[in-house]
Amino acid sequence: MNSYLKDKAVNFSFIFPALLLFSIFYIYPFIYTFILSFQRGDGIYTSQFVGLANFKEVLLYDKDWWPSMFYGGFITLFALTFQNVIALFLALAVDKAIKTGKFYRVIFFVLCVLSEIIVGLLTRQILISNPGIFNQWLSKFGLGFFIHNWLDAKQILFQIGNVKITHALITTALVHSWKGFGWAFVILLAGLQAIPEQLYESARIDGARSHQSFLRITLPLLTPVIVLVCILTILGTMQAFAMILALTRGAGGLTEVPVMRIYNHLRGSQIGLACAEGIVLGVVLITLSFTMLRISKWVRSRWGVLPS
Repeated sequence: MNSYLKDKAVNFSFIFPALLLFSIFYIYPFIYTFILSFQRGDGIYTSQFVGLANFKEVLLYDKDWWPSMFYGGFITLFALTFQNVIALFLALAVDKAIKTGKFYRVIFFVLCVLSEIIVGLLTRQILISNPGIFNQWLSKFGLGFFIHNWLDAKQILFQIGNVKITHALITTALVHSWKGFGWAFVILLAGLQAIPEQLYESARIDGARSHQSFLRITLPLLTPVIVLVCILTILGTMQAFAMILALTRGAGGLTEVPVMRIYNHLRGSQIGLACAEGIVLGVVLITLSFTMLRISKWVRSRWGVLPS
């Protein structure tokens, strides 16, 4: 028995350092965030228990919180469609390029390893400088009628209630999608290469065309991977911060996404309100993730990939 306990202690000693670090830097901050969400003050020297007042402020009285959720959702929707569709088409193309496949993987994944701050600052200089490198290119190619300030937050394209869609928001969504499509491309390409080639050969023997093989083989078997990419896109984009801060500085609130609003409240020593906003955002993201998983199971069952 003593030998058994000794073996258990020795085994536990190997994982204890990692468990300790995980508890200090993840579990403790997670629990403390809940505690602070019920308080007001700076969280260090002054604090006052206020119950659910912070959550009421976020959900009912803060007029800027839901617009920030809309701006984050707009960029997320842009990434789910524009970014992931491009990633899927490129993955389908590279999947057939046996000799140059590794080269394209490296090229498309380079943007993902670059710092978001660097990408945001460089893109800002390209787009906003007077006359601007991008505007100079447009002029050289005879497209001078397109020249304007691409990060202009004053020119409103359309408005939905208090929410304003500006050039700055559209540009932010494009830059975010441009930087992030590389990792979606790599994941989708891995999913495509995991599909057995024998299925396509059998389909060709039976006379199936390319689009029929895509709809009946590729799409159903790739559904779990597509759902994974969509969930990661939602989680990543709704928590985007550094690149947007460097690119637009928030554009006077017109590109202020939820994490940026939380950051501004932290700077203003509104710790409890920021923690409440973080919890609300976390609940929204968890709900969306589980919804996507449920949809994935239904689609896979409907297409016959899983038993009904």
